[in-house]
Amino acid sequence: MQGVFNLKLVSYKLRGKPGTYRIGCVIDQNVIDLQEGYRAFLLSKKEKDAARHVHHQLPSDPTAFYQCGTSGLGRAREAYHYVTSQADKESLMFDLEDVSFGMPISQPEKIICVGKNYAEHVAEMRDGDIPKFPVLFAKFSNALVGPEDAIEKAPATQKLDYEAELAIVIGKEASQVSQEDAYDYIAGYTIANDISARDLQKRTPQWLQGKTLDRSTPVGPWIVTADEIDNPCNLSIRSFVNGEKRQDSNTSHFIFDIPFLMEFITDLITLKPGDIILTGTPDGVGFAMDPPQFLDEGDTVTLEIEEIGKLENRVICK
Repeated sequence: MQGVFNLKLVSYKLRGKPGTYRIGCVIDQNVIDLQEGYRAFLLSKKEKDAARHVHHQLPSDPTAFYQCGTSGLGRAREAYHYVTSQADKESLMFDLEDVSFGMPISQPEKIICVGKNYAEHVAEMRDGDIPKFPVLFAKFSNALVGPEDAIEKAPATQKLDYEAELAIVIGKEASQVSQEDAYDYIAGYTIANDISARDLQKRTPQWLQGKTLDRSTPVGPWIVTADEIDNPCNLSIRSFVNGEKRQDSNTSHFIFDIPFLMEFITDLITLKPGDIILTGTPDGVGFAMDPPQFLDEGDTVTLEIEEIGKLENRVICK
């Protein structure tokens, strides 16, 4: 979705105060509340009735915001430009130190994951030949946690593993999308840790049970709008466990790149605004180390993707 605006979209709330997470954007060391910014924009145009019903035009709930698709993103752009142009813009901003971040989209309709999308990872897992078609599986929203939450290790697994992944957020309804048009349907990109319970994943041919444990999959810290990233298929991607580098690759090593995935998936499934696609992980996972190195309570997992940022979460036992 080209030509939207260059921002990091966040789900935020004020620290130490009750309330739900709201859609905002990060600029410098501040967060703008996009709904309140849009309300101020409407009032500046003397559109008082529209301002009273601003929640219909720009929802404060992050998931509802993304489900608005291009219209919501367009209004967010207007809010951003209005707030940043004001002399007293500080009154419409919060300091980063005063807010906490939540899951950027807590209830996506669909979370589609791609397995075996880096050749080196296929090799290290000794998991057969390079696939001829994308390997797809699903997660559910029960698995998602935010950038400041813990990864919960369930009692059912003793082999919890990390997977650094670039995640795509869909910006408008997509069905039978061509590779040439694929980027027009993407709202932005974020980081996901496709936490995998290897003992559960490997005990049957179908991976689902090892991939969607409750509160196991961090996503964030924000969504970088699509127009801010020139080439998402050429980004460095790394992971660290307790400061030790484990994965170090680049999305240029995708077996199936983003346009191919968009065409392949939307030939099968209609994607909706706010849906998420996890694009696969490179080599360097704990399962493939000698000896294998799995996550345990107290471990800290840090993921970094170029042009997006850093996602860091601690592991706790349930």
